[in-house]
Amino acid sequence: MNSASIIKVSKCLHHFVAAFFILIIMGMITGCNYKLKPFDEVESDTLIVKIQRYDRLESLFLTTGDFSALQQMSTDFPNETRTLVEKILCLGKVDDPEINNKLLAFYQDSTLQAIITEAELQYANVDDLNSQLSDAFHILKSWIPNFKVPLIYTQICALDQSIVVGDESVGICLDKYLGEKYPLYAKYYDDEQRKMMKREYIVPDFICFYLLSLYPPPFPHDDSQKEMDIHMGKAQWLVNKVIGKQMFKSIYIEKVGAYMAKHPHTSVDQLMKSNELPIMDN
Repeated sequence: MNSASIIKVSKCLHHFVAAFFILIIMGMITGCNYKLKPFDEVESDTLIVKIQRYDRLESLFLTTGDFSALQQMSTDFPNETRTLVEKILCLGKVDDPEINNKLLAFYQDSTLQAIITEAELQYANVDDLNSQLSDAFHILKSWIPNFKVPLIYTQICALDQSIVVGDESVGICLDKYLGEKYPLYAKYYDDEQRKMMKREYIVPDFICFYLLSLYPPPFPHDDSQKEMDIHMGKAQWLVNKVIGKQMFKSIYIEKVGAYMAKHPHTSVDQLMKSNELPIMDN
């Protein structure tokens, strides 16, 4: 199998705003009318997030053919396995009698085997990601009291996606975060894209995609690119605020920041749900 034929390269979120609609693949979770707190208020209750290592079961099956690992994937992560097989890789229905062999065969390409090995090596320990996500969700729950923490898991997606948002879970595709100097990336991604394909962008990307699933654009998908850019700018401004660092930069983020500086009592709900705020007037 030719590796180029099986690696479907998607555009990075940071450069092509419209692409995020594709990544939220299992139906959007509509944001509720929450009563939100000011951005500088954070409750003291501890929140602990633990990433589920679906990728380890996936790696065991795909590198050794251990069908007990596949059985555990299907038993412990049925929705996530269906998403991987049917929505991401598009191999067919998960209940197809031949789907197990199709899945195993798909990943036998030498390039994908190398990616699996590298991902498992770089992400043998994810305690730092657990800590960062715990801190991020702690802040978001303070701003949005009824905010729900989804099941969070890691997986290998054959470079098809970065973050995959489902009904009640969010998957982190480790193979898209192997570092800007990972040799294979140079074949498929430009310099600007590769700068964001590293470990430190996992949590910012995660928060951004999850917020976009909670707050889909308040306008038709065929609306102007500018409206989509502004909506993305709102989500990325919030991510920067949560992280406490300017991970994302754009003129739209700057405009959102200027607007929020003048209107500090604007809630997350108001910011993300309205497309009538005069963001670009600032």
